[in-house]
Amino acid sequence: MAKILIAEDDAAQRHIMASILRGEGHEVREAGSVPEALDHLQQRPSEVVLTDMRMPGPTGLHLLEAARKLAPAPEVVVLTAFGSVDSAVQAMRQGAYDYLTKPLDRDELVLVVQRAAEKYRLRGDSQRWRQASQNAADDGLIAESPSLKSILETLDRIAQSDSTVLVQGESGTGKERIAKLIHARSPRAGKPMLSVNCSAFPENLLEAELFGYEKGAFTGANARKIGLFEAAEESTLFLDEIGDMALSLQAKILRAVQEREIRRVGGLFPIPVDIRIIAATHRDLQDAVEKGTFREDLYYRLNVIPIRIPSLRERKEDVPALILHFLAHPSRRKTIRPDAMEALCRYDWPGNVRELQAVLERVCVLTPWPEIHLRDLPRELAQGGSLKPRGDGPAFDLPEKGIVFEDLERDLMRQALERTQGVMADAAKLLGLTYRTFQYRALKFGLKGR
Repeated sequence: MAKILIAEDDAAQRHIMASILRGEGHEVREAGSVPEALDHLQQRPSEVVLTDMRMPGPTGLHLLEAARKLAPAPEVVVLTAFGSVDSAVQAMRQGAYDYLTKPLDRDELVLVVQRAAEKYRLRGDSQRWRQASQNAADDGLIAESPSLKSILETLDRIAQSDSTVLVQGESGTGKERIAKLIHARSPRAGKPMLSVNCSAFPENLLEAELFGYEKGAFTGANARKIGLFEAAEESTLFLDEIGDMALSLQAKILRAVQEREIRRVGGLFPIPVDIRIIAATHRDLQDAVEKGTFREDLYYRLNVIPIRIPSLRERKEDVPALILHFLAHPSRRKTIRPDAMEALCRYDWPGNVRELQAVLERVCVLTPWPEIHLRDLPRELAQGGSLKPRGDGPAFDLPEKGIVFEDLERDLMRQALERTQGVMADAAKLLGLTYRTFQYRALKFGLKGR
C-alpha cells in the first residue's frame, strides 16, 4: 500500500483514478489544483504524486518542481493528453518518474503507480542503509596515534578510486571496519558491501559461494545460484582472510580480479562483473609468497593500495580513548578508576580492539556499581598479565606443581571464544590453530561457537 496524491482539475477523471487505486489498497488523497495539492503535501507526505500537466493557475510542472524540493521527495507521474507528449518528456527531464497519456488505461495506471512506489521505497532504503553503513564503519575507529590517524586521513582519497585494496593486520585490529569505511565513502555506497571469510569455508564450498554454480554442476545443485562476485555488482566485495585461501582457488580469484569476469561452477561462458575488491588478511603475504603458499601474481594484483593496520600494542595512545568510547555506550554508561585504566593500558592486547571490547563488555555486565575498579578486571590484567602473549620470555610460566594440560587447553579455547564473541575462525587464529583443528577440539571439550 502506498500514499498517493492525485492533482487533477477534472473531478470525474480524478474520482475514477482514486477509485481504481483505492481498490488496489492504496491510500489516496485528491486535489483539484496545484495550490491544493501543495497544501496536502505540507500537511502529510506522499510517496507518489499523480498530476495533470494542464490545470487552471500553476501547471503540473510547478507541482513537480515544488515536490522535488521536499524531503523525502515523492515520485511524480504526470498525466497528459495524447497530443501533448512533448511536455511530458520535458517533465521527465526535470525529474518526473513517468507519464501517462489520456484516456488512461486502468492496468497501465496500476502498474506505473506500483513501480513508482517501489522506487520511492528503494530510494529510502538506500539512504537509510548508507547512514547505517557510515555509522557502523565509524564505530570503534578511534585514532589518537599518529599511525592510525595517517591511515584514516587517506581513506577519502582511496574511497573515490576503484583500485583494489589489501588491508593487512593482526586479528581484531579492525580490518573489516576499514573496508566498510572505504565502501561507505565511495561512489558505490548506494548498495551494501558483501563480504566472505575465506578461512570459514572448505575450498569447494568457497568456490561455489564466490562464483555461484549452474544447475546440475554437482550433486545437490538443483538450481542455478548466483555467487558473491555477481551479487556485488556495482558494489564492493570484501574478501576477508584471503591469505588462508587454497592455491588452486587463488588462480580463479586472480582471473576475476584481473579480467573483472567470472565463470560459475559448471558454467560455459564468462560473466563480466563491475565490482570493487577489498581483501584482508592477518598473514604476512610476502612471506607466504616466498614459502609458496600464496601466488605472487595474485599478491601484486591485490596489493595495488596496501594498508597495514598497526596492532594495539603498537598504538598504546589509542587505548584510553577506546576505553572511554566503549564505556560511553548507552548500554554501559560506566566510569573507570585511574588504577584500572592504567592496568588496561599496560596490557599488550594480543586480541587487539576486539579483545579490549570483549573484556570491557564482560566487566560492565558483571560489575553492579557505576565505576570500574582494578579488582573488577580479569586476573591476568589486574595482576599485570600472567600470560605473556608478546615480548621476550616464555609465553606461560609453568607452576611448580605442574598442570593438567587438557584443562589448560580447554580454558584457553574458552577464553579465545569469549574474546571473539564465539566466532571459531577468529578464535582459532588467536591460538595459532587451523579452523578445522579448533572445531575438532571444541567438539571434544563441548565448547560451542559459530
